[in-house]
Amino acid sequence: MEANETKEAKVELTKKMKDVMETIGSMTVLELADLVKALEEKFGVQAAAAMAMPMAGAAAGAAAAAPAEEKTSFNVVLASAGASKIQVIKELRALTSLGLKEAKDLVDAAPKTIKEGATKEEADKIKKQLEAAGAKIELK
Repeated sequence: MEANETKEAKVELTKKMKDVMETIGSMTVLELADLVKALEEKFGVQAAAAMAMPMAGAAAGAAAAAPAEEKTSFNVVLASAGASKIQVIKELRALTSLGLKEAKDLVDAAPKTIKEGATKEEADKIKKQLEAAGAKIELK
């Protein structure tokens, strides 16, 4: 072993670990934020780092993906931020607990999916709040 190698470099990944990493890698920032929230609630902990908790509970993420296939679920899509970009960023942060940079990047990248697999009530609530801030929202 070379002197500059760390202990972490020696970790051998199992198939299960690789699958979890692949699943997390394919998730949107909003999905990851929701996953972190769900894991914090389920295990009664606070995430110290953005990636620490999703890695610990990817099984919960797989379970959360199942409802997205139901006919009663909706994807909330930010079509555009409109004229009040700052207000939309503030509302987006409040709804998703994203950081300022992540929320700004999401608004700048519109059209972008904000929430996948939301119930009709949840999707309507998100749409109402963001439209009140000046955004254009689509439910798919």
